[in-house]
Amino acid sequence: MPFKLPSSRHHSPLAALAHLPAMRQFLAEIGIPTQEVELTTDTFLPGILIENGGLLIDPAKLLYPGDILHEAGHLAVTPAAERIQLAGNVMAGKPDQHGTDGEEIVAMLWSYAAAQAIGVPPEVVFHPAGYRNSSKWMLNNFSQGIYLGLPLLVWMEMTTTEGFPQMTRWLRE
Repeated sequence: MPFKLPSSRHHSPLAALAHLPAMRQFLAEIGIPTQEVELTTDTFLPGILIENGGLLIDPAKLLYPGDILHEAGHLAVTPAAERIQLAGNVMAGKPDQHGTDGEEIVAMLWSYAAAQAIGVPPEVVFHPAGYRNSSKWMLNNFSQGIYLGLPLLVWMEMTTTEGFPQMTRWLRE
């Protein structure tokens, strides 16, 4: 069921931290390991580092907790045999821009489905500081049941066109 855009509530990054335990529990249940650590180096997204197919999270440096679901989406849509090798900025160094665009959009769709499953407001994931200033447009599309890139997520056998945002599988095989 599509969500409704909030009337006047603003989901601040600080308020979004309240969703961190539920996000971590969900990720643990589906098989994406997370660990709270103190990150001492700069990361692609503040407070989050992909390492060995899991997520290292530094709550003190985390600016946008919803980014955790987006980064988990990258892990989830990567074939199982390759997932453990992911580290750092998973999109860096990929030669085929069209392939990376597809990976990015399915990670976004996955993170939207995960937010729906957990009960995290989509605005927490699709915050105004991310998504190249397209978060409002994306939220509007989602609210209308428009899911760009859905055929790719279906092709990965993770959901169905009719069933999305419910997933038949949370991790790509």
